[in-house]
Amino acid sequence: MIEQRRSRRFEIRLPVKIVRRGLPPFSGSGETRNMCSRGVLLVCDAAVEIGQSVEYVITLAAGLRAPWPVNLRCLGKVLRFESGCPEAEDPNRPFRVAASIERYEFVRVEPEAGPVMAQKL
Repeated sequence: MIEQRRSRRFEIRLPVKIVRRGLPPFSGSGETRNMCSRGVLLVCDAAVEIGQSVEYVITLAAGLRAPWPVNLRCLGKVLRFESGCPEAEDPNRPFRVAASIERYEFVRVEPEAGPVMAQKL
């Protein structure tokens, strides 16, 4: 098999929430498996359709300069969907979803004040 990826993928596991705002709306949760600048691979509990627009929020852990988590809000499209993967580690998350990253923004959430700032890059 010939490698066709243009961007280096990073193996990273972070919590993610998945949302679709169309008809019918849905939401789900899961975890990232790997990411690159153009897309992400998720394991999740939400069944989605290939080509469907999707919004997902990846929670980045708190660090030294910010004692609270930062959310990475992404908009993209479902590129690949796999159901009932035999290698699924968590039976509550039986789906694998590959989604593009078309737009994103960082959203900092302070515990006492709620959403404070969104920075678009």
